[in-house]
Amino acid sequence: METVRPTCRACHHTEGDIVLDLGAQPSSELFPKVVDPGPDELFPLRMWLCTRCGLAQLADDADVPEEVVGAEPGALTAQRADAVRDLVAAGALPPGGTVTEFPSPHGGSWLELLAAHGFASAPPGGGDPVADLVADLVVDGCFGIMHAADQEAAVAERAAAVRPGGRLVVQFHSLHAIMSGTQWNALRLGHYAYYSTPAMIGLLARAGLTVTTARRYPLYGGTVVLVAGRADEDPAVDAAALDAVVAPELTAGVLRPAAVGTLQHSVQRTAGSLREMLAAQRAAGRRVYGYAAASRAVSLLRLAELDASLLLGVADASPGKQDRRMPGTDIPIITPEELVAAEPDVVLVFVSELVGEAKAALPQIERRGGTWVDAGAGR
Repeated sequence: METVRPTCRACHHTEGDIVLDLGAQPSSELFPKVVDPGPDELFPLRMWLCTRCGLAQLADDADVPEEVVGAEPGALTAQRADAVRDLVAAGALPPGGTVTEFPSPHGGSWLELLAAHGFASAPPGGGDPVADLVADLVVDGCFGIMHAADQEAAVAERAAAVRPGGRLVVQFHSLHAIMSGTQWNALRLGHYAYYSTPAMIGLLARAGLTVTTARRYPLYGGTVVLVAGRADEDPAVDAAALDAVVAPELTAGVLRPAAVGTLQHSVQRTAGSLREMLAAQRAAGRRVYGYAAASRAVSLLRLAELDASLLLGVADASPGKQDRRMPGTDIPIITPEELVAAEPDVVLVFVSELVGEAKAALPQIERRGGTWVDAGAGR
């Protein structure tokens, strides 16, 4: 696939730099059947940082299918409850009224939690898809907006859904967390944008919204929740809460290509170390499996040049991924029950937030002498 000079998905300028290049990668949304030998189609996977508006984004477009929805980590469910509780307690949300939620391929929902605080789902708009979305509280809380190739249009659509006096809630995995945790494998096809808080504040401002408060949570190393109101209503702003989130990000250089570009330095080191470790385990006669067929594992496994002789399988609780294989490899995806039956010596967990859940759900692994290893960050 021929690459072209990127144009910002939000402000349409062409001034920017490639800050991370993972080469040619398969879609992390398409898990082929295990009987399908491939080869899988590959696409360039590069992160580009717009130096005009500060949005980090996919440099290239790729026509990839919708992802298989996986099982939601309990840590994400808990964090969502924390966010609702915190925002209600701070008076950051409108007092009841209607709520609408933009969907996400990741699944999950804020609606039930918000209903407990007096928010009723917005009634249908008579078949008009735009009217169906208008509400006092608009939520994009399950990482849905990053799936939009046209970021300007996606933000404008959410802003247009906010009624006078209403609020928009946006949640995102922060670029700051990706940088500080060297989570380079968070970059993936189908996730078009990687937001810093300053960049998201700018995106919302250009759509006519003023960010009123912010909260940062430890999920995925750093997840940010912003609340915004209509700028023409001059909403009250919690400057202290905003500064607590924004200041560390600016200090880390989330708007500077040279700072974000340090992610590239850890790619080959991480992939090479993983392959060396698995080769040593095989040489010692130890059997290694994985847990969580996550999108972030796809580029890691490919760059480490792994196959089923080194990583015997990856267990996943999602029925939609079972009996398939990891994209770009011959590594099969198996059920948790099959993982237990295999009596592995080592299990690599590719999503850090799932380590505790996996241990609790599959205690037989440790009882039989197996070891769990957190392989969730691209360190």
